[in-house]
Amino acid sequence: MSVATAAASKAAPPLELPDKPSGAWKGPVIALVVVAITVVMCLPGIGIDVDFSAIAQNWQNGAGKVLQLLVPDWSFFPRTVAPLIETLQMAVIATAVGALISLPLSFWAARSTNPNAFWRILVRGILNVIRSVPDLLYAAVLVAMVGVGALPGILALLLFNVGIIVKLVSEAIDTNDAGPLEAGRAVGATQTKINRTLALPDAWPAFANQTLYVFELNVRASSVLGLVGAGGMGLLIDAVRTFYRYDQLSLIILEILLVVVVIDVASSAIRRRLV
Repeated sequence: MSVATAAASKAAPPLELPDKPSGAWKGPVIALVVVAITVVMCLPGIGIDVDFSAIAQNWQNGAGKVLQLLVPDWSFFPRTVAPLIETLQMAVIATAVGALISLPLSFWAARSTNPNAFWRILVRGILNVIRSVPDLLYAAVLVAMVGVGALPGILALLLFNVGIIVKLVSEAIDTNDAGPLEAGRAVGATQTKINRTLALPDAWPAFANQTLYVFELNVRASSVLGLVGAGGMGLLIDAVRTFYRYDQLSLIILEILLVVVVIDVASSAIRRRLV
Protein backbone atom coordinates (compact mmCIF):
# COMPACT_ATOMS: atom_id res chain seq x y z
CA MET A 1 0.00 0.00 0.00
CA SER A 2 1.41 3.40 -0.99
CA VAL A 3 2.05 6.25 1.41
CA ALA A 4 -0.75 8.32 -0.13
CA THR A 5 -3.25 5.52 0.27
CA ALA A 6 -2.25 4.95 3.90
CA ALA A 7 -2.55 8.66 4.65
CA ALA A 8 -5.99 8.81 3.02
CA SER A 9 -7.21 5.81 4.99
CA LYS A 10 -6.02 7.39 8.24
CA ALA A 11 -7.68 10.68 7.40
CA ALA A 12 -11.08 9.10 6.49
CA PRO A 13 -13.61 9.47 9.31
CA PRO A 14 -15.03 6.30 10.84
CA LEU A 15 -18.29 5.02 9.42
CA GLU A 16 -21.22 6.07 11.61
CA LEU A 17 -24.26 3.84 11.63
CA PRO A 18 -27.63 5.58 11.85
CA ASP A 19 -29.66 5.20 15.00
CA LYS A 20 -32.37 2.57 15.00
CA PRO A 21 -35.91 3.89 14.56
CA SER A 22 -37.69 4.54 17.82
CA GLY A 23 -40.45 2.06 16.99
CA ALA A 24 -38.20 -0.80 15.84
CA TRP A 25 -39.14 -2.85 18.90
CA LYS A 26 -42.83 -2.96 18.00
CA GLY A 27 -42.53 -5.58 15.24
CA PRO A 28 -40.82 -8.30 17.33
CA VAL A 29 -43.08 -7.59 20.30
CA ILE A 30 -46.22 -7.92 18.17
CA ALA A 31 -44.91 -11.18 16.68
CA LEU A 32 -44.22 -12.58 20.16
CA VAL A 33 -47.69 -11.57 21.34
CA VAL A 34 -49.32 -13.29 18.36
CA VAL A 35 -47.31 -16.47 18.98
CA ALA A 36 -48.16 -16.41 22.70
CA ILE A 37 -51.89 -15.97 22.03
CA THR A 38 -51.82 -18.81 19.48
CA VAL A 39 -50.12 -21.14 21.97
CA VAL A 40 -52.62 -20.24 24.70
CA MET A 41 -55.54 -20.89 22.35
CA CYS A 42 -54.23 -24.45 21.82
CA LEU A 43 -53.83 -25.31 25.53
CA PRO A 44 -56.32 -27.79 27.00
CA GLY A 45 -58.95 -26.23 29.22
CA ILE A 46 -58.28 -22.74 27.85
CA GLY A 47 -58.37 -22.87 24.08
CA ILE A 48 -59.73 -25.42 21.61
CA ASP A 49 -57.85 -28.34 23.19
CA VAL A 50 -55.82 -29.45 20.17
CA ASP A 51 -54.66 -33.06 20.52
CA PHE A 52 -51.66 -33.45 18.25
CA SER A 53 -51.16 -37.03 19.42
CA ALA A 54 -54.37 -38.01 17.62
CA ILE A 55 -52.67 -37.28 14.30
CA ALA A 56 -49.87 -39.72 15.11
CA GLN A 57 -52.29 -42.37 16.37
CA ASN A 58 -54.86 -42.18 13.55
CA TRP A 59 -52.83 -41.30 10.49
CA GLN A 60 -53.26 -44.81 9.12
CA ASN A 61 -57.02 -44.25 8.88
CA GLY A 62 -56.44 -41.74 6.11
CA ALA A 63 -53.56 -43.49 4.38
CA GLY A 64 -55.90 -45.61 2.25
CA LYS A 65 -57.96 -42.55 1.31
CA VAL A 66 -54.82 -40.71 0.23
CA LEU A 67 -53.79 -43.65 -1.95
CA GLN A 68 -57.20 -43.59 -3.63
CA LEU A 69 -56.84 -39.84 -4.24
CA LEU A 70 -53.53 -40.50 -5.99
CA VAL A 71 -55.22 -42.79 -8.53
CA PRO A 72 -58.03 -40.87 -10.28
CA ASP A 73 -60.82 -42.79 -11.97
CA TRP A 74 -60.55 -41.41 -15.53
CA SER A 75 -63.59 -43.37 -16.67
CA PHE A 76 -65.70 -41.13 -14.44
CA PHE A 77 -64.87 -38.04 -16.54
CA PRO A 78 -68.02 -38.02 -18.76
CA ARG A 79 -70.25 -37.69 -15.69
CA THR A 80 -68.33 -34.62 -14.53
CA VAL A 81 -68.68 -32.56 -17.71
CA ALA A 82 -72.25 -31.31 -17.20
CA PRO A 83 -71.76 -30.38 -13.50
CA LEU A 84 -68.49 -28.61 -14.34
CA ILE A 85 -70.18 -26.56 -17.06
CA GLU A 86 -73.00 -25.68 -14.65
CA THR A 87 -70.43 -24.57 -12.08
CA LEU A 88 -68.77 -22.25 -14.60
CA GLN A 89 -72.16 -20.89 -15.67
CA MET A 90 -73.06 -20.13 -12.07
CA ALA A 91 -69.75 -18.34 -11.54
CA VAL A 92 -70.06 -16.26 -14.72
CA ILE A 93 -73.67 -15.20 -14.11
CA ALA A 94 -73.08 -14.36 -10.44
CA THR A 95 -69.94 -12.39 -11.26
CA ALA A 96 -71.56 -10.38 -14.08
CA VAL A 97 -74.72 -9.49 -12.16
CA GLY A 98 -72.80 -8.86 -8.95
CA ALA A 99 -70.38 -6.52 -10.74
CA LEU A 100 -73.24 -4.50 -12.26
CA ILE A 101 -74.87 -4.07 -8.84
CA SER A 102 -71.59 -3.40 -7.05
CA LEU A 103 -70.34 -0.55 -9.26
CA PRO A 104 -72.88 2.11 -8.17
CA LEU A 105 -72.90 0.81 -4.60
CA SER A 106 -69.12 1.28 -4.45
CA PHE A 107 -69.53 5.00 -5.11
CA TRP A 108 -72.28 5.23 -2.49
CA ALA A 109 -70.08 3.50 0.08
CA ALA A 110 -66.97 5.64 -0.54
CA ARG A 111 -66.46 8.83 1.44
CA SER A 112 -64.97 10.83 -1.43
CA THR A 113 -67.81 10.03 -3.85
CA ASN A 114 -70.72 10.20 -1.39
CA PRO A 115 -70.56 13.19 0.96
CA ASN A 116 -73.95 12.27 2.46
CA ALA A 117 -72.93 10.56 5.70
CA PHE A 118 -76.36 9.05 6.40
CA TRP A 119 -76.66 7.15 3.13
CA ARG A 120 -72.99 6.18 3.17
CA ILE A 121 -73.26 4.68 6.66
CA LEU A 122 -76.53 2.96 5.73
CA VAL A 123 -75.00 1.31 2.65
CA ARG A 124 -71.91 0.23 4.56
CA GLY A 125 -74.03 -1.17 7.38
CA ILE A 126 -76.15 -3.27 5.01
CA LEU A 127 -73.03 -4.55 3.27
CA ASN A 128 -71.45 -5.45 6.62
CA VAL A 129 -74.50 -7.57 7.39
CA ILE A 130 -74.28 -9.24 3.96
CA ARG A 131 -70.58 -10.04 4.41
CA SER A 132 -71.08 -11.43 7.90
CA VAL A 133 -73.17 -14.36 6.61
CA PRO A 134 -71.18 -17.20 4.96
CA ASP A 135 -72.08 -18.01 1.37
CA LEU A 136 -72.77 -21.63 2.32
CA LEU A 137 -75.42 -20.46 4.79
CA TYR A 138 -76.96 -18.25 2.13
CA ALA A 139 -77.12 -21.27 -0.17
CA ALA A 140 -78.73 -23.48 2.49
CA VAL A 141 -81.45 -20.90 3.20
CA LEU A 142 -82.06 -20.19 -0.48
CA VAL A 143 -82.33 -23.90 -1.28
CA ALA A 144 -85.10 -24.13 1.29
CA MET A 145 -86.81 -21.11 -0.32
CA VAL A 146 -86.51 -21.76 -4.07
CA GLY A 147 -85.57 -25.43 -4.23
CA VAL A 148 -82.57 -27.48 -5.30
CA GLY A 149 -80.66 -26.32 -8.37
CA ALA A 150 -78.37 -23.66 -9.73
CA LEU A 151 -80.63 -20.68 -8.88
CA PRO A 152 -79.98 -20.67 -5.10
CA GLY A 153 -76.29 -21.06 -5.80
CA ILE A 154 -76.26 -18.06 -8.14
CA LEU A 155 -78.17 -15.94 -5.62
CA ALA A 156 -75.81 -16.95 -2.81
CA LEU A 157 -72.76 -16.09 -4.92
CA LEU A 158 -74.40 -12.82 -5.93
CA LEU A 159 -74.77 -11.70 -2.32
CA PHE A 160 -71.22 -12.80 -1.59
CA ASN A 161 -69.89 -10.90 -4.62
CA VAL A 162 -71.64 -7.65 -3.79
CA GLY A 163 -70.32 -7.64 -0.25
CA ILE A 164 -66.72 -8.26 -1.33
CA ILE A 165 -66.53 -6.05 -4.43
CA VAL A 166 -68.16 -3.01 -2.86
CA LYS A 167 -65.90 -3.12 0.19
CA LEU A 168 -62.66 -3.45 -1.77
CA VAL A 169 -63.56 -0.98 -4.53
CA SER A 170 -64.92 1.67 -2.15
CA GLU A 171 -61.71 1.50 -0.13
CA ALA A 172 -59.71 1.88 -3.35
CA ILE A 173 -61.79 4.92 -4.29
CA ASP A 174 -61.10 6.52 -0.90
CA THR A 175 -57.35 6.10 -1.42
CA ASN A 176 -57.39 7.86 -4.81
CA ASP A 177 -56.46 11.51 -5.16
CA ALA A 178 -59.46 13.63 -4.13
CA GLY A 179 -58.16 16.76 -5.84
CA PRO A 180 -60.03 16.30 -9.15
CA LEU A 181 -63.26 15.58 -7.27
CA GLU A 182 -62.92 18.76 -5.24
CA ALA A 183 -62.22 20.70 -8.43
CA GLY A 184 -65.39 19.29 -9.95
CA ARG A 185 -67.43 20.43 -6.95
CA ALA A 186 -65.79 23.85 -7.13
CA VAL A 187 -67.05 24.42 -10.67
CA GLY A 188 -70.59 23.42 -9.67
CA ALA A 189 -70.82 19.90 -11.13
CA THR A 190 -73.31 17.51 -9.57
CA GLN A 191 -72.04 14.52 -7.61
CA THR A 192 -73.37 12.16 -10.27
CA LYS A 193 -71.39 13.92 -13.02
CA ILE A 194 -68.30 14.01 -10.81
CA ASN A 195 -68.52 10.29 -10.12
CA ARG A 196 -69.11 9.44 -13.78
CA THR A 197 -66.48 11.67 -15.37
CA LEU A 198 -63.77 11.92 -12.69
CA ALA A 199 -64.08 9.11 -10.13
CA LEU A 200 -65.02 6.26 -12.49
CA PRO A 201 -61.85 6.37 -14.65
CA ASP A 202 -59.68 6.18 -11.53
CA ALA A 203 -61.78 3.43 -9.96
CA TRP A 204 -62.08 1.30 -13.10
CA PRO A 205 -58.79 -0.64 -12.75
CA ALA A 206 -59.54 -1.52 -9.12
CA PHE A 207 -63.09 -2.50 -10.03
CA ALA A 208 -61.91 -4.74 -12.88
CA ASN A 209 -59.24 -6.35 -10.68
CA GLN A 210 -61.67 -7.13 -7.88
CA THR A 211 -64.24 -8.49 -10.32
CA LEU A 212 -61.69 -10.89 -11.78
CA TYR A 213 -60.64 -11.90 -8.27
CA VAL A 214 -64.25 -12.58 -7.26
CA PHE A 215 -64.75 -14.66 -10.42
CA GLU A 216 -61.89 -16.91 -9.31
CA LEU A 217 -63.49 -17.21 -5.87
CA ASN A 218 -66.86 -18.01 -7.42
CA VAL A 219 -65.49 -21.02 -9.29
CA ARG A 220 -64.20 -22.47 -6.03
CA ALA A 221 -67.26 -21.50 -3.99
CA SER A 222 -69.78 -22.79 -6.54
CA SER A 223 -68.08 -26.18 -6.34
CA VAL A 224 -68.88 -26.29 -2.62
CA LEU A 225 -72.37 -24.79 -2.59
CA GLY A 226 -73.73 -27.93 -4.21
CA LEU A 227 -73.12 -29.75 -0.94
CA VAL A 228 -76.34 -28.12 0.33
CA GLY A 229 -78.18 -28.62 -2.95
CA ALA A 230 -77.21 -25.40 -4.74
CA GLY A 231 -76.17 -27.02 -8.03
CA GLY A 232 -72.81 -27.35 -9.73
CA MET A 233 -70.01 -29.77 -8.95
CA GLY A 234 -70.92 -29.76 -5.27
CA LEU A 235 -73.87 -32.08 -5.89
CA LEU A 236 -71.58 -34.56 -7.59
CA ILE A 237 -68.94 -34.18 -4.88
CA ASP A 238 -71.54 -34.93 -2.22
CA ALA A 239 -72.73 -38.04 -4.06
CA VAL A 240 -69.19 -39.34 -4.60
CA ARG A 241 -68.21 -38.62 -1.01
CA THR A 242 -71.26 -40.45 0.30
CA PHE A 243 -70.11 -43.67 -1.40
CA TYR A 244 -66.46 -43.15 -0.39
CA ARG A 245 -65.30 -43.05 -4.02
CA TYR A 246 -62.16 -41.07 -3.38
CA ASP A 247 -60.72 -42.07 -6.74
CA GLN A 248 -63.62 -40.28 -8.44
CA LEU A 249 -63.29 -37.38 -6.01
CA SER A 250 -59.64 -37.10 -7.03
CA LEU A 251 -60.67 -36.62 -10.66
CA ILE A 252 -63.10 -33.86 -9.66
CA ILE A 253 -60.39 -32.12 -7.66
CA LEU A 254 -58.03 -32.26 -10.64
CA GLU A 255 -60.66 -30.75 -12.93
CA ILE A 256 -61.38 -27.90 -10.53
CA LEU A 257 -57.65 -27.32 -10.10
CA LEU A 258 -57.14 -27.14 -13.86
CA VAL A 259 -60.02 -24.68 -14.30
CA VAL A 260 -58.76 -22.48 -11.47
CA VAL A 261 -55.23 -22.42 -12.92
CA VAL A 262 -56.52 -21.47 -16.38
CA ILE A 263 -58.67 -18.70 -14.91
CA ASP A 264 -55.78 -17.44 -12.82
CA VAL A 265 -53.47 -17.25 -15.84
CA ALA A 266 -56.10 -15.46 -17.92
CA SER A 267 -56.89 -13.05 -15.06
CA SER A 268 -53.20 -12.25 -14.60
CA ALA A 269 -52.86 -11.44 -18.30
CA ILE A 270 -55.90 -9.16 -18.17
CA ARG A 271 -54.63 -7.41 -15.04
CA ARG A 272 -51.28 -6.68 -16.71
CA ARG A 273 -53.13 -4.92 -19.51
CA LEU A 274 -55.19 -2.89 -17.05
CA VAL A 275 -52.23 -1.58 -15.07
